[in-house]
Amino acid sequence: MSERVMARPSRARGEAQREDGRPAAAPRGRRAGRRLPRWQLLLRYLLLLAVLALTVGPFLWQLSTSLKGPGEDIYRYPPSLVPHRATLANYAGVARIIPVWDFALNSLKVAAANVVTNCAGAALAGYALARMRFRGRRAALVVFVMAMLVPVESIMIAQFVTMRELQLNNTLLGVVLPGCIGAMNVLLMRNAFAGLPYEVEEAAFVDGANAWQRFVRIALPSVKGTLAVVAIFAFMGAWDDFLWPLIVLSDQSKFTLTIGLNFLHGTFADNQRLVAAGTVIAVLPLIVLFACLQRYFFRGVGEGAVKG
Repeated sequence: MSERVMARPSRARGEAQREDGRPAAAPRGRRAGRRLPRWQLLLRYLLLLAVLALTVGPFLWQLSTSLKGPGEDIYRYPPSLVPHRATLANYAGVARIIPVWDFALNSLKVAAANVVTNCAGAALAGYALARMRFRGRRAALVVFVMAMLVPVESIMIAQFVTMRELQLNNTLLGVVLPGCIGAMNVLLMRNAFAGLPYEVEEAAFVDGANAWQRFVRIALPSVKGTLAVVAIFAFMGAWDDFLWPLIVLSDQSKFTLTIGLNFLHGTFADNQRLVAAGTVIAVLPLIVLFACLQRYFFRGVGEGAVKG
């Protein structure tokens, strides 16, 4: 009986320590962490190296090909990744064949407009779907989800007819307009706003803040990471788009970079060194953008994650 009485205070003390936030002592004979066997650790590293080779390898090969001179055989076996005599003549050759910097400027205009419209429109729509109460809110959410299931190719003819009726074909505005607000971006912003605590906005409402002030001063600064995700997705989608600008644009002075690089493939001649140089020019802005926003990108993936 005395042992039971003595055991109760000690158990109570253990519970009090856990309630205070202190870590409870691990039982004897039970290790805190289990070390992986060497073969499992080696297998994981091999898988990571294989994934790295599949993702980074093609870009490194294109970069190597763009730096090789005409005297080097790019089809030799075994292949050589490091050029013997690196040269930048291929990049100058791309600029001589096509006005690559004009095409890049057009792509930059389209991508920047796409980023602004997607960030602003998706943030406003996502906040309305997450925070405001209005009739048809659930139906609007279902519409955005259904819009993601529709293939872009199935509505491209209708989009082109609409742009022609609006007299926006062969203009950069006609390129931007169909993708100015993406359904996926709206859902990302909606999930990010839905994860914010209501108490903060309720306190601002008591202080007299209206819906616009709560959106701009409280909600929007809390989801900067998701905004960075939306900006990266919007920029990549507009910068890499090839089919829609090819359909809408017919004036060469308004071509985007993806269309302009297609002129490097000739009918009777095809210099893979120039094609590789043009590819590297097209990829570099995406790498710079992701390097600048990677800190917000990984934080934003967690903010806008779909909660189960």
